[in-house]
Amino acid sequence: MLTRILRSAQLVSLVLLSVPAMAQPPQAKTTDVLVMLTVKPAIGRDRIMKVMPEEVRATVRLYLDGKIRQWYSRGDGRGVVFVLACQDVEEARSIMETLPLSRHKFVDLEFTPMAPLSPLRLLLTDPAPRQ
Repeated sequence: MLTRILRSAQLVSLVLLSVPAMAQPPQAKTTDVLVMLTVKPAIGRDRIMKVMPEEVRATVRLYLDGKIRQWYSRGDGRGVVFVLACQDVEEARSIMETLPLSRHKFVDLEFTPMAPLSPLRLLLTDPAPRQ
């Protein structure tokens, strides 16, 4: 099933790239915001560890309140990745600024709004009849 969906998504991408005159689908509504939290290199581990108990409690509260949908450690060990249930970057920023590591200016934050993959709508339309 996943393979079929991925192949369909690839097909849609190829169609979109090969037909430049095609009208773009309407902009999808943001449903989540991806947040990359990176610890600043100049901040020592000892300073981070003093704040971590408060940081962990705050993030658990956000998860239990339904604001954090998913959370991961970064594979490079330099921070974490959150998927926040937010309608825009401003809302996500206001949530992240409440966290202790952010309040202490120990981290950099990068925000990416996410939305459903709009080109998949092309799979739901009837193809034009061939003549």
